[in-house]
Parts: sequence; structure tokens; C-alpha cells
Amino acid sequence: MTDINPNEPKPIHLGPKYGAQFSDSSVVRAYRHRPPYPDELFVILARLLTDGPYAVLDAGCGSGDLTLGMLDHFPALERLDAVDVSAEMVAAGQKRAGDDDHRVHWQVSPIETGRLTPPYALITAGESLHWMDWSVVMPRFHHALLPGCFLAIAGRHERRSEWSDELLKIVQRYSTNRDFQPYNLIDELSARRLFTAVGQASTLPVTHTQSVDDHIESWHSRNGLSRDRMTSEAADNFDREARELLANGGHKTTVAFDVVGTVTWGLPAN
Repeated sequence: MTDINPNEPKPIHLGPKYGAQFSDSSVVRAYRHRPPYPDELFVILARLLTDGPYAVLDAGCGSGDLTLGMLDHFPALERLDAVDVSAEMVAAGQKRAGDDDHRVHWQVSPIETGRLTPPYALITAGESLHWMDWSVVMPRFHHALLPGCFLAIAGRHERRSEWSDELLKIVQRYSTNRDFQPYNLIDELSARRLFTAVGQASTLPVTHTQSVDDHIESWHSRNGLSRDRMTSEAADNFDREARELLANGGHKTTVAFDVVGTVTWGLPAN
């Protein structure tokens, strides 16, 4: 991808009207059905950290999938600031975490304007950075990091299964994001000269097993499939077609698929 002006608007399918769906109540409820990040992903993140004690920022923490994993895997962690624009997502994360761990500080705010308490030894963004205002947050991250420390962009990806192609066709048929185009977040940031990747790593595949109902519901936590934005008829038809597809493949009650975690770490631009 050739260079792009850092202030060039993001692709329209990553714009605010689509990002706002992750504050929908139905998306928050469905989010718990996404597969967890593999434990190995937190081992990769831990290797990026300086000697403790240290502070970490989880930007766009959602309901806490990365936040809670880091609390479990980072013994030298002194403070973890978990920031998300959605009050319902943060409330779900707080409920999962309980009140016993004083290290995590939850905050409901856009990361573009939220109250940060740097310096941070690591900033993480898990399946959230693509919805942010890149020209604002990347300089914020640059100034919030300790010298030589990184922004780590984390993801979890379901490896291709025998139903993937047909399920994608069903998703495309019912998605409310009619502007969606395939994209690569790292390429988009790099082309705008907002991020310089330093390293990349993937976990070994981990098999995740869940009920068919939970797997179908997990899709309603994703871009374009919020139940709050679909008609009830469209949501019911999506569920029915997805269930029939899985049943025809022999998956009437449960499905099993491999999940791979990815981390790209690097330097946000000033």
C-alpha cells in the first residue's frame, strides 16, 4: 500500500456509525460468546514488558477479555488502566473482574479524550483500534509510552473450517454494514505513517468447543450483525440459515474450531 496522508479519512466501513454498534446492549450481551484469547498470547505480550513494577493501558478494553488475561498473566503489574467508550461494556468487564483486584482502573470514555495516567510500559488494543480516530490516538499513545516501549495490537482469528465460506456468504447477506471492504489494519496505519511495526507473532492454534447456539450468538457481537440494528426478521433468518448450515455439516449441538491469537507490536507516531 502506498503512503497516505495521516489525516486522510478512514475507510467508511470503519467510521463512527459502524463503530457505535459496539455500545449496543445486544452486542454487549453477545460478546461473551466470542472465543477467548489463547493463553500463549499473554506470554507474547509479557515478553514486551520492562522489568516491573509497571503500568499498562488497555485501550478499547470492551468487556475485559485482554484486561482480565493480563491481570492473570502479568505478576509484576502495578496498575492496568482499562478504558472503553461503552458504559455497558465496562460494566460487564467490572462484573467479570469483581472488586478484589485493586490493580485495574476502569474508565468509561473515548480513548481520544479519556484521562490517562502515563507513563505506560505497554499499551494494548484488542480488536478495537480500527474504530478509533487514528490521527488522534496514535500521538497520544506515543507520548504516553515509556521510551522503548510498544503499542501491541492483538487479535484472535478463527481458522478456516469446512463451513467458513458458506457462513461468510450468509453474513454478507444480512450484515447492516453495506460499506464493508476487506482491509488490513497494520497496512492502513503504516500507509498513513502512524505506526511502525517492530515485530509480529502468532500463537499455536487452540481448539475451542461451544454449543451451536452460542457460536451463532457470537456472530451477533460482530460488525454488522448487532440485533439492535437488524430487523427481528433478518436476525431470525440469519440464525436459521447459520443453524441449518452447521446441522448439514453434522454440527447439530456443538461446533469445534481452531483459534489463533496474533500480536503486532511497534511504535505509534508522534
